[in-house]
Amino acid sequence: MKRGSKDGPGLRHRLRPYQVEAGRAIARSVFQRQGHSISVMMARQAGKNELSAQVELLLLTAHMERNVDAIKCAPTFQPQARISMRRLWSRLGEAGLAAVCAREEGHIIRVGRARQVFLSAEPQSNVVGHTAQLLLEVDEAQDVDKEKFDKEFRPMAATANATTVYYGTPWDDSTLLEQARETNLALERRDGIRRHYQYDWQAVAECNPAYGRYVEGERQRLGENHPLFLTQYCLKPIAGGGRLFSPSQRAQLQGEHSRQSQPTAGETYAAGLDIGGEASDGQAADHHDATILTIGRLVFPPSDALVQEPRLEVVEHYCFQGERHDLLYGRLVDLLGHVWKVRRLAVDATGLGETVARFLATALRPQVVLPLRFSSESKSRLGYQLLAAVNGGRLKAYAQDGSLEYRCFWREMEQARVAYRPSRTMSFFVEPSQGHDDYLMSLALLVEAARDVRPRAARGRLREEVWA
Repeated sequence: MKRGSKDGPGLRHRLRPYQVEAGRAIARSVFQRQGHSISVMMARQAGKNELSAQVELLLLTAHMERNVDAIKCAPTFQPQARISMRRLWSRLGEAGLAAVCAREEGHIIRVGRARQVFLSAEPQSNVVGHTAQLLLEVDEAQDVDKEKFDKEFRPMAATANATTVYYGTPWDDSTLLEQARETNLALERRDGIRRHYQYDWQAVAECNPAYGRYVEGERQRLGENHPLFLTQYCLKPIAGGGRLFSPSQRAQLQGEHSRQSQPTAGETYAAGLDIGGEASDGQAADHHDATILTIGRLVFPPSDALVQEPRLEVVEHYCFQGERHDLLYGRLVDLLGHVWKVRRLAVDATGLGETVARFLATALRPQVVLPLRFSSESKSRLGYQLLAAVNGGRLKAYAQDGSLEYRCFWREMEQARVAYRPSRTMSFFVEPSQGHDDYLMSLALLVEAARDVRPRAARGRLREEVWA
């Protein structure tokens, strides 16, 4: 496989050196009928999909006189496999091969007599009966179910001893991609034939300085220990779970500013509200989770700062234990709308919280209130945002004040756990045996509330904060 515009007729997309290296290994295994298993890990946006498309283009044009199939599976057909289809179709058109190409059955691209078949690896997909004579590709292999692949896809390569390629970025040590990586490295140690190709963000930045500048910004925004930065850019798998915050992260979260019971003129505030249960007659108030309202002050960065998200300083906590919601409404409206005049409130609108959120949106205006229904996806996003804010030094809690709220807050920060799941989702929580997670969820909601708040247009001179 040659680099540059001479890779094929009319090909316009140049492959970078690391793409060429992996592509040559794949092509060599196919053309020499070696039947190797090859794993390719590239940092996010490093061009693995372009590499895959050009490998497919090369193989289809080289075998267009034969009735052979190459197969590519993805965790979903829509959008993942369909995106790959569009890319290959575009590359074939650029190569001037439109006259000999056709689309068939909604998931096949034919070049002459050779075909590229795109399949879904979703658990319910029906894929039995296909055979890969040329190549079997697994896109985003870290998200493909191992049992599904072993039972229904792996046998497709057996008849012709076809080469199998696993593309993706790491997640944890239980994925199909990690299994392929470990197997390939073990084989390399045995026979010296390279089967694993890995290019982290720094390798990509050597070829593309603009990419390096972008990832540097992501490192500042997320923090270099953030799970997404570690897996998608550094290509390091993460452990399955443990403490949400390490001791160093908790040290980062600890601020030096004082708690305040009322706002300061000219400052901007946001809030996170986690709704707890109501105490019924004869039931102790502490039987239920508390309703926790967390108030945060937003400090906006200078206009030329690399990370434009504001610093967020927690300045007050309100704890309502078992209070009836009909009595709570008035207090919340007064605190949020008249005392703190928050620009944005994110509220847990799951279950009982839905009524509270609807009432607050009416009282405070819908553009102020962001109702959030908790699901595995939405809570995962909150958890990643919370970690990014802590890692980036953009979230600080008030200094020790000896209060019960301070002690409860830090107890939850210390007890908070995390579990990482497939498809790059995570769950964060406090084990019920260890207590509640009300302050933790309220803090995550505060971070969500602050995301889209922008400084008001100033009529006079703006005071810019100096960021360390």
